[in-house]
Amino acid sequence: MANAFLLLVILVLNSSLVLASDNKHLQDFCVAEPSRPVLMNGRACKDPKQAVAEDFFFSGLHKPGNTSNWLGSSVTPVNMVQIPGLNTLGISMIRVDYAPRGLNPPHTHPRATEMLTVLEGTLYVGFITSNPENRLITKTLQKGDVFVFPVGLVHFQYNNGSTDVVAIAALNSQNPGVISIADAVFGSNPPIYVDVLTKAFQVDKKVVERLQKQF
Repeated sequence: MANAFLLLVILVLNSSLVLASDNKHLQDFCVAEPSRPVLMNGRACKDPKQAVAEDFFFSGLHKPGNTSNWLGSSVTPVNMVQIPGLNTLGISMIRVDYAPRGLNPPHTHPRATEMLTVLEGTLYVGFITSNPENRLITKTLQKGDVFVFPVGLVHFQYNNGSTDVVAIAALNSQNPGVISIADAVFGSNPPIYVDVLTKAFQVDKKVVERLQKQF
């Protein structure tokens, strides 16, 4: 019994040491090396002695995105793909351009909270809370306003005005990911079985088939 108690104490102490360990970076940076065939949470690091200024640099957020598409919006990402030095640092950015009536459609970032600020124009934004409430929280943003979209929640932005809108957003992941709801549901590869979507959305089978063809 005493031995069992001693073992339990040792396990608790070890667990406490693990929980209290430093979870911050153990090095200055980890420049991504995509050519290395290593599977890990992030990308393998190249030799820090080979790091150069270009590994931490991106030029292009001053350039308007091409909004001549059916959504009328364009996203310019700045994550570890564009800046390899962002690897493991837990932050990224995007620029979003919206033509009049342009939409950044309902989507989620599975690995990041997003903080968006409007640089030019007026933007209608919102997110939906999780089940069972599914409550819609919205706000019309003016130039200089900031809005937060909590991690994993469905959100959107819509330019319901008559002038172009520009926004910049920061995300607390070097690789936040994005799941566009309509694309995921109706554009999956291979397609989701029609009867599943028909029952889920309570619509006619022909509606589902038409939407799947569009996406």
